[in-house]
Amino acid sequence: MINILKNWTSSPLNGNLSKIVSFGVILAFSFSVGAQESAEVPAVSSEVAYILNTFLFLVCGFLVMFMAAGFCMLEAGQVRSKNTAVICLKNIGLFSIAGFMYYLVGYNLMYDGVDGGYMGSFSIFDRSSDVDLETGYAAASDWYFQMVFVATTASIVSGALAERILIWPFFLFTAILTAFIYPIAGSWQWGGGWLSEMGFSDFAGSTLVHSVGGYAALAGAIILGPRDGKYSADGKVNVLGGCSLPMTTLGVFILWLGWFGFNGGSQLALGSGADATAVADIFVNTNLAAAGGVLACMIVSKATNSHTNIAATLNGAIAGLVAITAEPLTPSMGQAVIIGAIGGIICMYGMKLLDMLKIDDVVGAIPAHLFAGIWGTLVVAWTNPDAKLGVQAIGVVSYGVFALVASFIVWFVIKTIIGIRASKDDEEYGLDMSELGTVSFPDFTKK
Repeated sequence: MINILKNWTSSPLNGNLSKIVSFGVILAFSFSVGAQESAEVPAVSSEVAYILNTFLFLVCGFLVMFMAAGFCMLEAGQVRSKNTAVICLKNIGLFSIAGFMYYLVGYNLMYDGVDGGYMGSFSIFDRSSDVDLETGYAAASDWYFQMVFVATTASIVSGALAERILIWPFFLFTAILTAFIYPIAGSWQWGGGWLSEMGFSDFAGSTLVHSVGGYAALAGAIILGPRDGKYSADGKVNVLGGCSLPMTTLGVFILWLGWFGFNGGSQLALGSGADATAVADIFVNTNLAAAGGVLACMIVSKATNSHTNIAATLNGAIAGLVAITAEPLTPSMGQAVIIGAIGGIICMYGMKLLDMLKIDDVVGAIPAHLFAGIWGTLVVAWTNPDAKLGVQAIGVVSYGVFALVASFIVWFVIKTIIGIRASKDDEEYGLDMSELGTVSFPDFTKK
């Protein structure tokens, strides 16, 4: 090629123009060769991949842990001020119980020796501190990442049953949920169980985490009954307003932030360029789905009412995030917006359905996590060519039957043996004083 250019540029007919053109050809050829060389990026070593994967689990696990603060703020803002201290105790308590029970039995029940079956082994998790490059990550990092997911499931139950449930019966249910109900359900897919063998797909847990938590909350809300004064005898729905919309909004923003770890970490690898690109795509789709949920609820609530409903809008963000969680990687950016928007609308009208049925959900957890989770799981078949709608439906129904029935049984037994509901006087006075002997805002409490 160089000889051709020399002959061409030596001609007196071509002059300076020929030199400029030949320089451009050489430059283009150089860029072409450079691009080919840069495209052939060697794979990282197994040790580097091990480090990056472990780092992904730990950092994303930290973000998901921060979601516990988001749930706490969201719930505390949506209850009346006389019940906010109980909300704070419930959330830090459930997080601690979830971690302990997942160590005691939950992790191995979910992952140890499932092999296409229905559950793992009843044994304590025993971490290995050895560096085993074949596993691709440190064992403790995987346990930590999975543990914060089970805590999320318990947090969903907390908000729905607020302002009338006793804290110790709630903690007892949390222990059973995080030790047995959630791990058994999780083993069916993430643990390599029977639904995994069928091809059921739930990338980050629209059903495994959010719907399971939603079913547990639904069972509890039905057995517990509504708050005193929520529904009138004539069927009127009375608004029992929360104490702080700014606090609720802060909670939603924290959850939104934590969701990047929830979905991004579920890629489960950061050891290649393809993995890094996938995590970036997941972040983008997660954000767009939340935005879609917010915008849809803002527009629909304004179009159907005289005012924009901020509570519905905030729940729209949560519902959009839940909906995209089942498959945050394969949708296009436009599809992510649509999935989130429909999830938000489902949540908004789901709250109306619960009120029609006189099922009192204080924070809208059931429509945001259960209803939007079902939608997100089914719509996986739209964007992921490897998923089949029939199999997705089987998974949704299977998880629904198991989680709802198991939760009903546990709630009923606890109610029968020790009771689960505060007295009418304590409910009116506030659970902060009756349960904890303190108040959250003493300067604003009547003496």
